[in-house]
Amino acid sequence: MKTKGLIPSLIIFILLVVPCHGEMYKWVDEKGTLHFADDLSKIPEKYRPDAETRKTPKEMKEVSVPETRERPKNDPLTTLPPATVEPQGHEINLFRRHELWLAEVVLNGRVKQYFIVDTGASFTLISRQMANELGIPINEETPFIRVASVSDMILTPLVTLRSVQVGKAEVENVEALVYTMPTYQGLLGNSFLNKFKVVIDSLHGKMTLFSMQGTPSPDRPGGYSREYWIGQFRFYHRNLEELRRLKVNYESRGSRSELNRINNAIRFFESQLSELERKASFAGVPRNWRE
Repeated sequence: MKTKGLIPSLIIFILLVVPCHGEMYKWVDEKGTLHFADDLSKIPEKYRPDAETRKTPKEMKEVSVPETRERPKNDPLTTLPPATVEPQGHEINLFRRHELWLAEVVLNGRVKQYFIVDTGASFTLISRQMANELGIPINEETPFIRVASVSDMILTPLVTLRSVQVGKAEVENVEALVYTMPTYQGLLGNSFLNKFKVVIDSLHGKMTLFSMQGTPSPDRPGGYSREYWIGQFRFYHRNLEELRRLKVNYESRGSRSELNRINNAIRFFESQLSELERKASFAGVPRNWRE
């Protein structure tokens, strides 16, 4: 919380001490650190194309006072910018089964099935039968993670689906647990849904998915909001913490096969976290959004 207050204060301080005339340049380095400079030559060459020009407060005042009164009404400089357009959502029909909502899902571009929609589930689930139909192998190299069943905590295979499509909304490389439920072939969880803002209209049986990715800006690196990036990093950090605790437990019990599965899962999540770090650095995500 202290860091949040410090950053705006630092920016204000910098703006107050810069020269009163000329232009300011704002840029973000690969670590997500915000910088200001009053000369373009002071910015490292690789960051210059993305640097933003900012006028100082005094310069802005001098421009606005005498000139705005004399401009004709049709002058483009007096035209207000267009209102921000909300991204178009993908509307999907839902089907009610008792207390559950189901949606038609296409896996890997070829297998259709009705899945339960569950915005509270961390992962998408597929049955063992569905994994076999998709040709997904489950062997000693497959990572396993611990999940809660009705009566116990069990180790469950974790696989990656090449694609998951619901209506016209599609996400590639979706993590899924292989877990057979009594009645349904799968469940649509947050490993797919967290790429969207989900709006469910229970009265009309509709779900609308709005992509979380918008136009990249300093406030939305890579096109994603602060909440999105924090949620992604938190997901992988929490899973790694839980897996490392499990590893210690299985090491003390001498459970070799379970330990091997846990080690595979740790390597998997470390690889995923490393890839997320790479994308975040490229997009200029601040360091305090990655913890």
